[in-house]
Amino acid sequence: MLSSTAGNIYWMGRYIERATNTARMLEATNRMWLMAGGSREWQSLAMAFGLDENFEKKYPDRAVGDFVTFMGVDSSNPSSIAASIQAARYNARAERNNLTVSVWEYLNEASIQLRSKLDKPLIGSAIQDFLDWTKRQMILVAGACETTLLRDEAYHFLSLGTYIERADNTARILDSKYHILLPQGEKVGGGVDYYQWTEILNCINALRTYRRVYSSAVLPWRVAELMILRSDLPRSLHFCLTQIMDNLDALAQIYGTRHECHRLCGVLASGLRYGKVDDIFKRGLHEFLVEFIDKNNDLGVEITRNYLINP
Repeated sequence: MLSSTAGNIYWMGRYIERATNTARMLEATNRMWLMAGGSREWQSLAMAFGLDENFEKKYPDRAVGDFVTFMGVDSSNPSSIAASIQAARYNARAERNNLTVSVWEYLNEASIQLRSKLDKPLIGSAIQDFLDWTKRQMILVAGACETTLLRDEAYHFLSLGTYIERADNTARILDSKYHILLPQGEKVGGGVDYYQWTEILNCINALRTYRRVYSSAVLPWRVAELMILRSDLPRSLHFCLTQIMDNLDALAQIYGTRHECHRLCGVLASGLRYGKVDDIFKRGLHEFLVEFIDKNNDLGVEITRNYLINP
């Protein structure tokens, strides 16, 4: 497979995942903002995702409505839902021969419907309507990928993009709690703190899963354990790195060689496989997540160097 083809499919996977993740993040942020009546929550997410500087340049008033627009329909922001869907469709169009009809049709239809939504202001109930629409459309695309694509190089590169993006998102979502300041008079472990942790779980659609696994109140170290170390949660860091390793191994079998990205992934995956949540908190959850984000980014860079750039 040509490096350019692999690159287009890899980034298509990243953009599809990014649109879904951004919708879930905005949904949880909107609920936290409505509950608290303040702006700390969305500002913390902008910081966690490294978007605060770009946002402030374009929207100096830093209003919560501006942030929803910036992350939802502002095509100049490469992390916005609109930009992600448009970029995924662009890459898919270039590689239609490597995709099934269903994958292309669902993604193309999402892009067409998106155009009618860009001119409508995201205010009031329109915010949730847009986020629900995004999640539905991206689930259709992801479902078509999983149920119709041949398990060949195209599928493996698509999966690599999906799980590199998902791991980054999960780590940043969890780290966003570090940046959220509790309202004056609220204590750690109090009602607002508890609600913020539940919304962190909602960002990855895992609140019900948490209650099923732990059968207890939402506790920070258990949230971290679920999102970082559980091997059976599809959005945990452990699960993502296992999937990345499996797809890299499949590519090694196809091409008959291994690269530096295989070693980096193995080191990162083994730390999650054998890690303990107590050790993470002793070191510092924020410090652990910042290091993971950097290493996951390094892994993505190495995958690009090994497979997606012509030698």
